[in-house]
Amino acid sequence: MQGAHPISPANLTPPLSEHLTLLAYDPGVSPKGGGLPGLEVLRTVVNSINLFGIVAVVGALAVSLGVWAWGHHSGGHQAEANGKKGAVVSAGAALGLGAANGIVAFFSALGQQVH
Repeated sequence: MQGAHPISPANLTPPLSEHLTLLAYDPGVSPKGGGLPGLEVLRTVVNSINLFGIVAVVGALAVSLGVWAWGHHSGGHQAEANGKKGAVVSAGAALGLGAANGIVAFFSALGQQVH
């Protein structure tokens, strides 16, 4: 018999278009509420952690502002600089904690637009 044998290695390799189709396969996974038990408990725990973080940031900001003021009035330039750094870091942490839900929602919505 002349021609390609039906079980030759050339016949076992799928064409490139099939490879690309396999790479673009949609598994059909999307976030859905109510799928697992305990979701409401987990939300409550995360909300409590967020509140704890915000309360801790308020304390850190108060201490940092106190160190900043003490360093300024006593002539301690290092303490003043550390107080300023602490105040900026506390403000950034408060911004991050307050915006966490919105940031995750924004990037989640942005990620769902990728096709």
